[in-house]
Amino acid sequence: MAVDAVIFDIGNVLIEWQPETYYDRVYGEDRRREMFAQVDLHGMNDEVDRGADFRDTIYSTAEQYPHFRREIRDWHDNWIELAQPVIPHSVSLLRALRSKGVPVYALTNFGIGSFAYAETQYPFLAEFDRRFISGHMGVIKPDAGIYRQLETEIEIRPERLLFTDDKADNIAMAETRGWQTHLFEGPQGWADRLVDEGLLTPAEAAA
Repeated sequence: MAVDAVIFDIGNVLIEWQPETYYDRVYGEDRRREMFAQVDLHGMNDEVDRGADFRDTIYSTAEQYPHFRREIRDWHDNWIELAQPVIPHSVSLLRALRSKGVPVYALTNFGIGSFAYAETQYPFLAEFDRRFISGHMGVIKPDAGIYRQLETEIEIRPERLLFTDDKADNIAMAETRGWQTHLFEGPQGWADRLVDEGLLTPAEAAA
């Protein structure tokens, strides 16, 4: 089936998102393991991604765990250090697709405030034809509703969408809706898939 549009996840596809790496570096692995065992930080982040206030949600969580107050506040105060580095080859693939006239969309779990901040640091986030940001939509992947909203608004048949994401559950939900999918395990595999689909030449997809 031909592909009429390509959809990128952002975290761990275009920008690395491994908060544990930051905490290991700044506070040490033992402290990080202790905190993550006691505090559902990824659950906290899911609330931000559903549209809760970026700062207030994190600071409120920090007050519930005063022993880790400083570390939890870092999730907001030093957020850009958690969301890095850029994955350059993936960015070049985004730009190569757009240069060929292929519609390219973002479908990402991202908070309203955190995405607004990310845009100031990563200008390529403005280069999509359209961004579908969970915080603005009030629902996160893999809930079927976020996929349904995208389908309704871009009016492209699901089977003609090609979606890449690093999480298997997000991919599985897209497949139930008839999307073509690629589980992102690194930019070279994604580049190869885009070549196989005839969307880019090997030269255009090169790192």
